[in-house]
Amino acid sequence: MKLLLAIAPLALLAACGGSGGGNEAAPAAEADSPAPTASVRSAAATLGATTSTIAVYGAAEAEPGNQRGLTVQAEATLTRIVAPTGTAVRAGQVVAILTPSATTRLDAAKAATDVSAGRAALARAIRLRRDGLVSNAEVETARAAAHTAEISLAAASQRNGTLVLRAPVAGVVQNITAKPGDLIAPGTSVATVGAQGDLRARFGIDPALAARIHPGQPLTISAINAGESLATNVTGVDPQVDATTRLASVYARIPAGRGFGAGEPLRASITVGGSASGITIPYRALLDDGGRSYVFVVKDGVAHMRDVSPGNSAGDSIQIVRGLQANERVVVEGGTALEDGMKVVEEGSQAKGAAK
Repeated sequence: MKLLLAIAPLALLAACGGSGGGNEAAPAAEADSPAPTASVRSAAATLGATTSTIAVYGAAEAEPGNQRGLTVQAEATLTRIVAPTGTAVRAGQVVAILTPSATTRLDAAKAATDVSAGRAALARAIRLRRDGLVSNAEVETARAAAHTAEISLAAASQRNGTLVLRAPVAGVVQNITAKPGDLIAPGTSVATVGAQGDLRARFGIDPALAARIHPGQPLTISAINAGESLATNVTGVDPQVDATTRLASVYARIPAGRGFGAGEPLRASITVGGSASGITIPYRALLDDGGRSYVFVVKDGVAHMRDVSPGNSAGDSIQIVRGLQANERVVVEGGTALEDGMKVVEEGSQAKGAAK
């Protein structure tokens, strides 16, 4: 029993000593762990001029002087569209076919009846004049009435001839305003044909921005579905708001042979307002967290998170209104994996000349 009592304190002392040795070893292991390091690329914030560029959308169309309207002169129903919008047509080619309405058929029948009655009345007046029963004046009156009836019949026939609409010139069909089955009123233009030649581009624009656009201002036009592009200038601005789109209009000339067709959807880039001097950085350096804009600034091998206020963007660059100084280096690749205060290693030639 005495032997057991003597051993117990020794075992307890050994246990305490082993525990203390383990606690002393842990800080040493932690001290040996390397700090997290990220590989990034950076670029310098520069002082320069920036501009605001907007994108607008529209379509190519024939110049107003090159457009020919296809108008119906008598009330009719559109039966068939032979050449839909965008179809290239030759002069005389059928674009649409209509059938006369009941009113038009009635008018034509009445005109034919009036001609028959007028001719009969004239023949009767001539016979009576031979018998001395009427005067020459009465014959002339009958002759004038018959002539008037014939003119009315000819006009009705001509109006009915407009029920087959043909292209007056070679070009492209544009702006078909009705669909088969629609009743068309007299004098209504059913379609237009844009004659071959120069085109113009028409773009919709916010009325507030239209006030900042002026003739001669440069813009770049490109086809939405192709790589064709054209650097040209604004030829006109119409501030009148379209009732359907609620947009104003901007126009530009497209010379013939540039690969654009009438009716083709287009987009354009227009620089609005004057340029302003300030700090600019590559757009890819700007990060966002729920509406909070920030960048990572590299200094002495450490990335520091910096809140910034962005301004106008132009191409691949964006203006920074507040939060950066010229020549500070910002992370352009690898920023999404960074944390404030993290050590970084810069890759490539962009790392040369980093701010210290």
